[in-house]
Order: sequence, then structure tokens, then C-alpha cells
Amino acid sequence: MGEITIRGAGIFGLSIAWECARRGAAVRVIDPFGPGAGSSGGLVGALAPHVPENWNAKKAFQFESLIMAEPFWAEVGGVAGQSAGYARTGRLQPLPDARAVARARERGENARSLWQGKAVWEVIASADAGPWAPDSPSGWLVRDTLTARMHPRMACAALVAALAARGVTIAPDGEDRGRTVWATGIAGLAALSEDIGKSVGTGVKGQAALLRLDRADFPQLFADAVHIVPHEDGTVAIGSTSERDYTDPTSTDDQLDDVIARACAAVPDLRGAEIIERWAGVRPRSRSRAPMLGPWPGRDGHYIANGGFKIGFGMAPRVAEVMADYLLEDRDMIPEDFRVSASL
Repeated sequence: MGEITIRGAGIFGLSIAWECARRGAAVRVIDPFGPGAGSSGGLVGALAPHVPENWNAKKAFQFESLIMAEPFWAEVGGVAGQSAGYARTGRLQPLPDARAVARARERGENARSLWQGKAVWEVIASADAGPWAPDSPSGWLVRDTLTARMHPRMACAALVAALAARGVTIAPDGEDRGRTVWATGIAGLAALSEDIGKSVGTGVKGQAALLRLDRADFPQLFADAVHIVPHEDGTVAIGSTSERDYTDPTSTDDQLDDVIARACAAVPDLRGAEIIERWAGVRPRSRSRAPMLGPWPGRDGHYIANGGFKIGFGMAPRVAEVMADYLLEDRDMIPEDFRVSASL
């Protein structure tokens, strides 16, 4: 199958390495900072779909990836001998008024065809949603069964262990062998921009918090523009901000305090829960807002996998599949909107 070098041990790099290794390629992963050192080492892990309307290639790709996620992570966890923190627990979203309820019901009809009967988007009464339901001014909620949760750090650790079981280790440095994939986050966006003389994307800072509260079997919530994600380890993640202007990429401040306050206002169960970690990091966002996949322009044998901004964990199974197709089988299944040229 040939040799593959992956530069970057975030979610894209590790997932592509895993898919190539499981197909029989000789894979090496290089990252001077170690696995999950960048934004892939965050807290939230909200694998949430785009709304089922105005369908396009990006939404279709994400849907395919979310459907693939359960067997993907089950295999990783089985080979690794440890959980990746994945569960398709669904999501609840409050609806503010009658207009929002009507629109949500329209989207539910769209989901019947667009989601191919593999998941449901429906409007339900708050009274029927159970004790974890967020406050809803209208008394109605959207419930979908496509949303899943992922513990980012557990997922990266499981991928590292699964790769080790296949004989693949993560090294701090080394030379390129065979085809090389650059999955290096914001540093990779900067390097590509400098190489071609034009910005292809930037970093967007996010802040999140982790609370000690065991709601492991409960659905994910999205209320007041805040993701509230119960993890299997007895914690709940809350986030995140989106900051284009910042001075310190790793500090937290009153913007995170506001996110926590909004989450607690929407979900009384969160009030009084111990905050055990505050996190900040910078996520790579391409100009097109879609992941960038495919050849590095003008550098034969080098490839890009970057720009997962907010949806990297949800996109990872399908990104890994199409990149392995391209690298190992010369089969190009990359959507036009995901090509590097789309961000030029």
C-alpha cells in the first residue's frame, strides 16, 4: 500500500493515520507537541449536524460522517482497548416562540428525506423531554437523534492506542516518507498561506469549561447559543466562544464566565456544579469555512487536511475515508467545496 507520513496529531491527522493503517499502509505520525496538543485537546465534543434545509455538499458530507461515526469509534475503541467517549445521545434545543416552532416543524419534514430515515428531527413538548430539558419560552423543543457526543481527549487517546496496536507511533520529529499529509491546524494554515502568497484561513479562539456533574446518559443541549455536552466520565462540558480578535490564545476571561452563566440560566441542574477546568485554544478556520482536503498546490507528494473549525470531530470519519481513498487508491471523492482551491 506504500508509505504515508502524517504531520500533525490532532483529530484529522490521527483519524487519517488510523484509516490508512487499517488498510495496510506503512504510516508514521509526526508532531513535536504530541497528540491532541492543539484545539483537538479541548473539552466540548459536540458532534451536532447542520439544520436539515438548504442542502449542499458540506451538509451531505457531514451527515455521512455522523452516520459513520458509531462504527468508526467502536472499531477504534475495540482495537485500542479503551473508550473514545463517543455516544449518539441526541440533542435538545429550546424554541423561543411560535415562529421558531413552525420553522422547526418544517425542518422536521425536510429531515425525513434528507436524513434518509437514519435519524429524526422533531418538535416535542418540554413536558415530554425529561428532567434534563432546558427552559423553553414556547414550551417546545427540537429533539434530534443524529447529534452525538465525543470526549475530545479520550478520542485522541483511543486513536493513539489503536494506532500503537497497529505498530504506528507518534514521534516528535522525523523525515517525510512516501506521501505526506499536513494536518497541522493553525500553523499549517499559516504555512500554506505564506507558501502561496494568499491567506487561506485563520485561527478562531474558543473558550470552554468542564463541570463535575454526572449526566452521562442524558442528551446534549444547545441553548442560548451554548453547547452543553454530558460526557461519560461524569463531567459536563460547556462552550464555546468564537473570538477572531484576541491577544492570548490560551487564557480564559469574562467571556467564558458569560457562557457559563448563560448555560446555568438555561439549565438549572448546572447551578452549583463544580468547575473543574477552564480551557482556551485556537481552532483552524478556512476561508471557505469547510475543511480543506487534497494536494498542496505546487508541492508534489504533499497534501492538506485542515480547517476542521468546530466540526472536526464530527467530520473526522468521512475525512479519514476520503483522504485514504485519495492517498492509497488514487480515488478522488473530495467535494469541490473542500478542495484547497475553494479557499484561494
